[in-house]
Amino acid sequence: MRSQSDFVARHCIPYIATIRLRYNKVGTEFVNWTLDNIRILLEKVTIRDADDIHKAAIALNESSIELGFKPAISADIASKNQIIDADGSIINADIFGWVDDGQRWWEDSRLALKSFLPRACRYECEPFWCNADGFNTRWRNKYLEGIKLKDFEQFVFAKATIVVPVHLSFGQIGAASFMPLDADKRDLADDFEKHGDVLGQISRRFIASYVAAMRTSQWIPSNCALSKREVECLHWAAIGKTDREVSEILTLSHATVRYHLQRAGEKLNAVNRSQAVFKAGQLGFLGSAS
Repeated sequence: MRSQSDFVARHCIPYIATIRLRYNKVGTEFVNWTLDNIRILLEKVTIRDADDIHKAAIALNESSIELGFKPAISADIASKNQIIDADGSIINADIFGWVDDGQRWWEDSRLALKSFLPRACRYECEPFWCNADGFNTRWRNKYLEGIKLKDFEQFVFAKATIVVPVHLSFGQIGAASFMPLDADKRDLADDFEKHGDVLGQISRRFIASYVAAMRTSQWIPSNCALSKREVECLHWAAIGKTDREVSEILTLSHATVRYHLQRAGEKLNAVNRSQAVFKAGQLGFLGSAS
């Protein structure tokens, strides 16, 4: 009987190694993506310290252009802070070319809050594409169906875009958006099928490595281990239950529930109950609300 590794070597690797992506800007030209080529590209967009940011951004930009897209990147959709290089230059402007009037979205915080793209990235973790007609994902996402795409071109600066949500540690969400160089293109179904996975890989590597390289503070203790009871009490507190209600649900005394919440707060270095719940959520202790 052949081993699983034999099967992968005989069938999967040759298939992956012959993936071919068509350049949008050259109608008949193909580029062959071997596993080695993908590894090389991922290495080019990897950031290990601030000095790597500029060259990694250039590599991401050049790869995007070759595939027919112009990138826009955010390391944290909840923050107006922009990705900058070691010299303080804003990458989205200086390298990706978002310099025209109305395109520097980071200068208008209200625009970011109103945009449906960051909102969609909070409800989806895989790449998707969209135009004014709606969102297109690899599988159905009912949450996205409820998001209105009003004034699409005002927020996207194109008729369609491929979006890569990047869900990071501690609840942080980054995002990459790829607008077609063809300004009139509004159907990206074929492009998404051909390029979506590669754009997703390089976006995640670029954003995740940037965040890791630029992180300067540590406000959540490392190696934090909560007990089963502490997690249970935090879970019920997170969905709005009072200490007395939690005690009834878990058949514990009120004092015992308060003790577990206090101990959890100490382990999480939290100043109060609300912050303990928040930090536990960032570390993934609370799971899904469902």
